[in-house]
Amino acid sequence: MNNNQKRPEPAALATTIEALAARFGNRLVTSQAVREQHGHTTTWLPNQPPDAVVMAQETADIQDVVRICAANGVPVIAFGTGTSLEGQVNAAAGGVCIDLRDMNRILEVHAEDLDCVIQPGVTRKALNENLRDQGLFFPIDPGADASLGGMASTRASGTNAVRYGTMRDNVLALKVVRGDGEIIKTGTRAKKSSAGYDLTHLFVGAEGTLGIISELTIKLRGIPDTIAAASCSFATVAGACQATILAVQTGIPLARIELLNEAQVRCCNAYSKLTLPETPLLLLEFHGSEAEVAEQSKNFREIALECGGGDFTWTTRPEDRTKLWQARHDAYWSVKSLRPGSDVAATDVCVPISRLAECVTETEEDLARMNLVAPIVGHVGDGNFHCSMLCDRNDAEEVARAEAFMHRLVGRAQAMGGTCTGEHGIGQGKQKYLKAELGVEALDAMRAIKLAMDPQNIFNPGKILPAR
Repeated sequence: MNNNQKRPEPAALATTIEALAARFGNRLVTSQAVREQHGHTTTWLPNQPPDAVVMAQETADIQDVVRICAANGVPVIAFGTGTSLEGQVNAAAGGVCIDLRDMNRILEVHAEDLDCVIQPGVTRKALNENLRDQGLFFPIDPGADASLGGMASTRASGTNAVRYGTMRDNVLALKVVRGDGEIIKTGTRAKKSSAGYDLTHLFVGAEGTLGIISELTIKLRGIPDTIAAASCSFATVAGACQATILAVQTGIPLARIELLNEAQVRCCNAYSKLTLPETPLLLLEFHGSEAEVAEQSKNFREIALECGGGDFTWTTRPEDRTKLWQARHDAYWSVKSLRPGSDVAATDVCVPISRLAECVTETEEDLARMNLVAPIVGHVGDGNFHCSMLCDRNDAEEVARAEAFMHRLVGRAQAMGGTCTGEHGIGQGKQKYLKAELGVEALDAMRAIKLAMDPQNIFNPGKILPAR
């Protein structure tokens, strides 16, 4: 973790907080409890709280915070719902956190064009509740009820990505507050454009290090006529992965395909009161007309049988689908309940799909050899999987084994032509892997972009780019 960040001078910080108090009144909060809530709390990275929190309600609020902080050289960290997993919201050098949860208005819905314009604090579930009556939905589902601004900033993905892509594929345009408080407009509502640099996708995934998103234009989809959820058990993880590979290669239009290894199925059964066979499992979802869904299910079942698949069941009943997918989304909490008091270190990698079975199998072998508990779930249609590792932070020997495992996991994925993170992002936790993955030249290019966009280094310093 990059802790080598210079904090602002005490006098500059005091001047900043005084100016913010005059501007925002009781919407400026400096209590210890609130500040710690706005540091990193999701996994075992240490909490680094900001010096103050401002509750923004409109774009002008963001602009004023940035202007005041820029005048005094004080860092600014954007905060959505705090569900990021690699320390993205930690205040590594102190500074001011802008909480965007009250910027939660849906500004425009263009049903005929399948797009909408929203503020960054709108959450995924709230948006889809609003859209349901119009027969529309936003498909990116990272599990947590994250804010759309945060999802764009971390280039979020999730269970639907195999069919609908990631945030990168679903953001049309942004409005971003730059370092002098002015607004950058990155695009329009047009579905394609060749007008200049692709600034939209420069900010998608930048984790708030280049500016603060104040408005998003995103793509929508029509709710499918028929949605079916299915589960299929396998004798081995390798068989489940091979079925996934064949399903993707043969063009079955899967909406979701999720792997749970045996350890994760046991956790889900205990936590969510299910009775799934405690063997490696694929959870699937099919979208389309009734006939299309039936055909997709039939085709996948044939592939599963070829790969050693056993019990295959599917349902279109909404309550059954909801129960199944809620159990998948609760995987983190189901692991945490195994050993109360321990932390869960959630990490992910992504490999070319042809190497998926090999990577998951070797990872399971590593866990057994190192005597670690880390159930595996995966968005395996993309070659992406997650390990939720239980670790007692007070047990130095276990912490050392856990860190060694994560290092080996990343090295394995990168050696297979993959990446250190498919969707969690870099934040603080994975900075050390970027050089090996992308090379010095790419890091130098990123540093040049950072310097050009944020010459004072006030936007979320200490994230993504490792210290030299």
